[in-house]
Amino acid sequence: MGVVEDGVIPWYDHGMKTAISIPDEVFAAADALAARLGVSRSHLYASAVAEYVAKHQDAKVTARLDAVYGAEGSRVAADVSAAQRRAVGRTAW
Repeated sequence: MGVVEDGVIPWYDHGMKTAISIPDEVFAAADALAARLGVSRSHLYASAVAEYVAKHQDAKVTARLDAVYGAEGSRVAADVSAAQRRAVGRTAW
């Protein structure tokens, strides 16, 4: 086994390394946030990107569901609708 596999470099997490360019003020704010949270800059950026990706995957799922259910009729049967009106009429709000 090598040095990394043996855990001699504890901060090494086998993640992909990349270089990005961001505005100075964003970098400074992110650096301050990482320090305040007690996490590394890499951890902060990885968490932020993961959250951004998850947010956009949710939007993709929503769009797919909208496409499926948009093709379906959404009318409630007349007898069910009448029963709902009767039940709501008796409920104290």
